[in-house]
Amino acid sequence: MKVDQMLTIVLLIQQSPPPLSPCLNFISFPTENKGFADTMDTEKERDRHVYIARIAEQAERYDEMVEAMKSIAKLDVELTLEERNLLSVGYKNVIGSRRVAWRILSSIENREEGKGHEQNVKKIKDYMKKVEDELAVICNDILATIDHHLLPSTKSGESAVFYHKMKGDYFRYLAEFKISGDHKEVKDQSLKAYEAATAIAASDLAPTHPIRLGLALNFSVFYYEILNSPERACHMAKQAFDEAISELDNIDEESYKDSTLILQLIKDNLTLWTSNISEEGGAGEPQGR
Repeated sequence: MKVDQMLTIVLLIQQSPPPLSPCLNFISFPTENKGFADTMDTEKERDRHVYIARIAEQAERYDEMVEAMKSIAKLDVELTLEERNLLSVGYKNVIGSRRVAWRILSSIENREEGKGHEQNVKKIKDYMKKVEDELAVICNDILATIDHHLLPSTKSGESAVFYHKMKGDYFRYLAEFKISGDHKEVKDQSLKAYEAATAIAASDLAPTHPIRLGLALNFSVFYYEILNSPERACHMAKQAFDEAISELDNIDEESYKDSTLILQLIKDNLTLWTSNISEEGGAGEPQGR
């Protein structure tokens, strides 16, 4: 090798930056790796709870389904569409069985009162109180979960409408069974939640969106059953129905089935309510979700 070539190599070596310290390399990477590992652990935990919720639903063990979904909610992350639906289905079944039980007991109570069986009436009232206490625990549980975890973690308008609607629904259940110390406060909270959901839905969701239609359905039931305002209930239901029908041709395929089902429920309620109004009363229970 020529002398000038050797000198060039030596100069290049001298000008090269020193190698990174192994110690510095060791210090710089763990923070990134730890964050990545934490994310992976969170995702694994979510997947595990979702799987448990799915199989709990199939096994009709809805209390365990709710617990699995609450565990995800407490991670303070925005829920996916599937996770939202699993949460809703779990609570709907947990609360639904108690609502049915309460109505059955109420019917039995009325029969026993009609027969003058005072001792039986007292026993039934005690039993109803037990069911009402369970209803209160369930409602307060989901309301706290929404306020402390779900709404603060929500970024999309669709999710916000979903959770405000849920708040309206579960405050409505508290008002429905008159199990709160302040019945007016519960009604006001339900109204406030439904109004918040409606405001967001008007700007963020199409009139044919299943969540917006479900909100209109339940909000109108609230007006009819809780606020005893059939005219307002009919107006709200008819407006939602007409707006959706006018845009039905633009509905996406994924939403079509759910949207048309809810539209049918709204139509059924309108038929029932207008009939009752014209007859100045009447039997029949409105459809809600």
